[in-house]
Amino acid sequence: MIVTLTANPSLDRTVALPAPLQVGSVQVARGAREDAGGKGINVARVAAASDAPTLAVLPLAADDPFAVSLHGTGVPIVAVPVAGHVRANITITDPVGETTKLNLPGASLTDTERAAVIAAVVDACAHAHWLVLAGSLPPGVPDDFYVEVIDAVRARWEDAAPRIAVDTSGAALRAVVERAHPDLIKPNEHELADLAGIGLDAQVDLVSAVLPVARRLVPEKVGAALVTLGGDGAVLVTADGAWAGRPPRIRVQSTVGAGDSSLAGYLIADTRGAAPAERLRTAIRYGAAATTLPGTQAPTPRDLPTGEVPVRSLDV
Repeated sequence: MIVTLTANPSLDRTVALPAPLQVGSVQVARGAREDAGGKGINVARVAAASDAPTLAVLPLAADDPFAVSLHGTGVPIVAVPVAGHVRANITITDPVGETTKLNLPGASLTDTERAAVIAAVVDACAHAHWLVLAGSLPPGVPDDFYVEVIDAVRARWEDAAPRIAVDTSGAALRAVVERAHPDLIKPNEHELADLAGIGLDAQVDLVSAVLPVARRLVPEKVGAALVTLGGDGAVLVTADGAWAGRPPRIRVQSTVGAGDSSLAGYLIADTRGAAPAERLRTAIRYGAAATTLPGTQAPTPRDLPTGEVPVRSLDV
């Protein structure tokens, strides 16, 4: 079972343009779609589409229109009643795959609602293999909210607690890494550099630049790091080694949700007993598949690219 928490879900509205975005002008779109989104929701949708048992926890008002889109995904959910409504994020794409995003802040959670979300996550983690804490935090929620969740889950389940993967950024990620020792983090290269408080070495290739930065964190601060690099693939660093892989050639439609799909692919492979190199290869395949789909669609096994995904071991 893969349990996800999306503290700040979003209704993802994607507008496809027939030409590059022209700021300040009027353009006619060639299409649009809406998807139930938020990082944890995206991970759960990909897992469910691959027949991996999953459960998505999120704050959701009974009268929120977001529920219609969410129920259409078929993902099992635990909806924690709240007063506010889910935000809407807007993504603009063009024919060459250039993506522009406008993310709204979302509704705030009261202290009572925040406690209810934590309690729901703790209960959902019975018999779970992984707990995924993903995405931004709602306004007013403290930066260490994910630390609170991790502490509560581990206190309740002790040795039976699931492994914990975190995909967030900024202060929320720094708090988790400093205080909670997650089993896995999934930053991109910019989030990793921000977390470490350093700039990446521009004189070397991206894989060589992120490897020593990730090694500063693994295993002292985190169990493992899956660093997604867009078109350059991804790097996996664990206590036992490091690997890099590159995606096959694909035609990009939208990069929204690609990192979430990569994380889902990694977790799917892990729950099926795959070795580290194969977990990385599966993560890259799922991330690449997501970019070939419009909007925030969840790739299925049928969408995975068939081209070679070379993975190599790195000297550490």
